[in-house]
Amino acid sequence: MTHKMNIAGLDRHLPLCRVTDDLYIAAFVIFGDAELTTACAEELLKRVPEYDYLITAEAKGIPLAHEMARINKDAKYFVARKAPKLYMSNIFEVDVTSITTDFKQKLYLDGADAAMMAGKRILLVDDVISTGESLKALEKLVTAAGGIVCGNAAILAEGDAQDRADLVYLEKLPLFNADGSIKE
Repeated sequence: MTHKMNIAGLDRHLPLCRVTDDLYIAAFVIFGDAELTTACAEELLKRVPEYDYLITAEAKGIPLAHEMARINKDAKYFVARKAPKLYMSNIFEVDVTSITTDFKQKLYLDGADAAMMAGKRILLVDDVISTGESLKALEKLVTAAGGIVCGNAAILAEGDAQDRADLVYLEKLPLFNADGSIKE
């Protein structure tokens, strides 16, 4: 089963994936889809507030943040990592729970990146916002670093995220029943 969507002017068929017996979600993966990533980045940049830096969580938001930064001629953007790396020092960390992952995760931010965020307007970016847990984790990292969250942006808003007044997004992504029909 798939769900056809028009996103940033491009048609895509998203496979439906089981979360529980009575809840399915449409899988949206921009990895490898350069055409869609560029179109979404261009459209989001028209809608987001002014910012000094972008930040996203590893991994699916990385192509979007990279393309937004490239188009906007930003010299730098930040990635909150799922594991600390050898090059990182003075690490900031927060817990995150995601609808697409079965276990609690952490996000890590390098201390050098955190120092660059202090006093700056930071735009939080992700591919899909559902529960908002990833955004909350990013916001905690940015705030701990002394940055100022100036907005939240995503390509798609799923479920209750569609009602968030603080979220800029391109399209609504419905939730689905086991038979592929849209949940009301």
